[in-house]
Amino acid sequence: MGLLSFIATLPLAPVRGVISLAELIQRQVEEEVHNPASARRALEELEDARAAGEISAEEEEEAQQAILDRMTGTARSPSDTEKE
Repeated sequence: MGLLSFIATLPLAPVRGVISLAELIQRQVEEEVHNPASARRALEELEDARAAGEISAEEEEEAQQAILDRMTGTARSPSDTEKE
């Protein structure tokens, strides 16, 4: 019965491959998002951009908060930032 089911489901092999690839990509992205080293690099890039005058202090603060929110998995709505 195993050979028969293998032959019957063989046309679905590319679909299973794409699904497996998508799951792998999702795991890698989640790892990168929650990786402290990538957050540190992003914060350092913000600091460099601020020192070079490319962004304002307010933009730097908003970007820092977005990075920290991404790291902790919390999301702030735009109305939350207006209240502050």
